[in-house]
Amino acid sequence: MIQWLWIIPVLPFTGFLLLALSGARLPRRLVAVVGAGSVGLSAMAALMVALDFLTGTSPHAYKQTLWVWWRVDGFQPAVTLYLDSLSVVMILVITVVGFLIHLYSTEFMIGDSGYSRFFAYMNLFVGFMLILVLADNLVFLYLGWEGVGLCSYLLIGFWYKEPRNGYAARKAFVVTRIGDTAMAVGLFLLFNQLGTLHIQDLMMRAQQTWPSGSIYPVAAALLLLGGAAGKSAQLPLQTWLPDAMAGPSPVSALIHAATMVTAGVYLIARTHVLFTLAPKVMALVAILGAVTLLLAGFSGLVQRDIKRVLAYSTISQIGYMFLALGVGAWAAAIFHFMVHAFFKALLFLGAGAVIQALDEEHDMFKMGGLRQQMPVTFWTFLIGSSSLSAIPLITAGFYSKDQIIWLAYSSVFGSGWLWAAALAGALLTSLYTFRLVFRVFFGSPRSQIKHHPGPAIKISLVVLAIFSIAGGFIELPKSLGNLHLFSDFLQSTLPSPLVAKGRGALETMFEIISMAVSLGGVFLVYLFIFRMPRLTQRLAQSSMGAFLYKFWFGGWGFDTFYDHLITRPYVWVARVNRHDFIDGLFTAVAWINRTGYRTIRRTQTGRLRGYAMGIAAGAILIIGMAVLL
Repeated sequence: MIQWLWIIPVLPFTGFLLLALSGARLPRRLVAVVGAGSVGLSAMAALMVALDFLTGTSPHAYKQTLWVWWRVDGFQPAVTLYLDSLSVVMILVITVVGFLIHLYSTEFMIGDSGYSRFFAYMNLFVGFMLILVLADNLVFLYLGWEGVGLCSYLLIGFWYKEPRNGYAARKAFVVTRIGDTAMAVGLFLLFNQLGTLHIQDLMMRAQQTWPSGSIYPVAAALLLLGGAAGKSAQLPLQTWLPDAMAGPSPVSALIHAATMVTAGVYLIARTHVLFTLAPKVMALVAILGAVTLLLAGFSGLVQRDIKRVLAYSTISQIGYMFLALGVGAWAAAIFHFMVHAFFKALLFLGAGAVIQALDEEHDMFKMGGLRQQMPVTFWTFLIGSSSLSAIPLITAGFYSKDQIIWLAYSSVFGSGWLWAAALAGALLTSLYTFRLVFRVFFGSPRSQIKHHPGPAIKISLVVLAIFSIAGGFIELPKSLGNLHLFSDFLQSTLPSPLVAKGRGALETMFEIISMAVSLGGVFLVYLFIFRMPRLTQRLAQSSMGAFLYKFWFGGWGFDTFYDHLITRPYVWVARVNRHDFIDGLFTAVAWINRTGYRTIRRTQTGRLRGYAMGIAAGAILIIGMAVLL
């Protein structure tokens, strides 16, 4: 069955082609079958391929070359798929979670005029993401990388008739292009120095050729980090993601859970050899992740839009993954990626169900009391929120996040400061998550429900809720069973973290601290919302509280800073320079063409005798030149 690996990305692309060419003429039921069915079949194929991979005689890696892309002076990038333990995890998450999002969308988007266009874009998105994670070489990976960037633009701006949606799509496209440019330069550097872009050969040559800490691995790792930071919305390129909420809720779930924003995490994990050869860049990855998760956590704490809270939460949780990568906890980062895909897709889809039920209301302060009116949405959303907040023992998020928090301290690349940042981020996560839960589902109702979710929405929510609980029990710490199925599976691809001497004995104590912090955050939210609401109002109305609220609400002023530093000067220079000499050259070319056209046009009189005389004169002239010359 593993020989059918190629069919996994082909199925979503086939769905895209069918919908793009004939979707507008198909009935909506058939559009839903093609759109969701193609990804569902891809998920089934991924499950069978993964099963064959697990039970096969050569479980370490499988390569499938379909054709050579091009040949230029010995450079022959091929359309080759590469399957190992890392890509197995990625394709399973992308296809299974992607199918559940598509299933949800068949009902959620049913009244939209762009129904077939929506599923065409979504299928294309999944197809490019599968190319990205299955690519054997960095050129092919870059094709998938740019493909998901294109699809993010199309999907974020799906409702393009609203100007702000078009702006959000352009912003995402431009900001991520900054990182993509850095990554492209990194690919040129790698090929120039090592002579290949095949990932496995590249890692081997880098290890054999470059000493640790030398200029080339540092430069290459920094450039790849730039690309990863752009796609994964990490500092300083995180500003696009909160505005990406302009797209439909299923788009937010797909982009923020299983596809685009995790591409940077995958890139660093896949090229981890380069980063181990650049210890300073690894430290930078950890620091960026720690700072990002804190800044995004504070911003999430003051948002009013239910989807923007989850957007900042995504930035923060990707920060945890970067922190894990930076301390050498490669498997822990991928484990949290998988669990995050489950609970974050669940939360965005649950938020979409709430927004649709309240007639497109996004302000959670205008919601309330929905737990009785929408019981399935409430309980599944509560499970996702608990997993995001790492509620101990019962949620998958506890096991994945606790592992990162612990390794941020115990790894040889870790430190007390990184551990403190990760722990503070856990407290912030509990605060902003259950602030959202209490505002939306508890208290007195403030809005009337106009639409109840149907079976497709409920099935998707329930399945993701099960994953958000059960997904964590494949990787347990020493004190709770010492089970390492996930990290053992990835060990053939990603090395185990190096734990510093003398720190292993403290693991249980650190787990108890993490548990107390997560539960303490929930209790604090309960106190401030239900027991001491007046104190909350006084704090918000104080001068310092008002300043912090405005500062955090605006994303720590990054958009304003970039606007004054880059956007306005660029616009000013463009206006000043609009009549430069280069424009004059093109204007001259246009003038010459217009003048020539007017001159030649005068010869077109419509008089047959004049045309005959012109032909005769031309013939005489040509014959004369032939005789004389």
